[in-house]
Amino acid sequence: MSQFFQIHPDNPQPRLVRQAVEIMRNGGVIAYPTDSAYALGCLMGEKKAVDRIRSIRHLDDKHNFTLVCRDLSELAVYAQVNNSQYRLLKTATPGPYTFILKGTREVPRRLMHPKRRTIGIRVPECAIVDALLAEIDAPIMSTTLQLPADDQPMTDAYDIRQMLESQLDLVIDGGYRDGDPTTVVSLLNDTPEILREGKGNIRLFTT
Repeated sequence: MSQFFQIHPDNPQPRLVRQAVEIMRNGGVIAYPTDSAYALGCLMGEKKAVDRIRSIRHLDDKHNFTLVCRDLSELAVYAQVNNSQYRLLKTATPGPYTFILKGTREVPRRLMHPKRRTIGIRVPECAIVDALLAEIDAPIMSTTLQLPADDQPMTDAYDIRQMLESQLDLVIDGGYRDGDPTTVVSLLNDTPEILREGKGNIRLFTT
């Protein structure tokens, strides 16, 4: 049975944040709010936790996992970023965007696309996520919490607890989310490519 923490969306309680991070450090899988919907997360070095997330979402090995990073400095440790990409990322982060980039050697190969060696990278604008990342001092390996039979991601912590309580170690209730997905942008070529239009200003990538 998972634990259930109610963490304030604007002023996260440090004690609960520390407890949430300790759960992840012990190999736990959490559900947590972002600036779009809820997500599943764990530490990227925890193979069993990653496998549990794959099982919950029914994901194959071609799925691009996302590393949720604190800022561009951390992002550049895990993704190959040139000068023009960096300028674009600086304009668009933090925000509701997921960027597909080539991973560096710091990313475990099992988290990247098996052929293209790509990884999703995200810097959300969310106080709870900021607090978790500051406490961990490392990225969160993450994927949107969207169940196999659903068309939309999950937006309510109480629904998540009811449906996934036996499969998670912690559900963080940070309030209802609007459920609009992130905009996914591939930066693998010279011109940014919108792979999925969601939240945010797509004109940042089309002008």
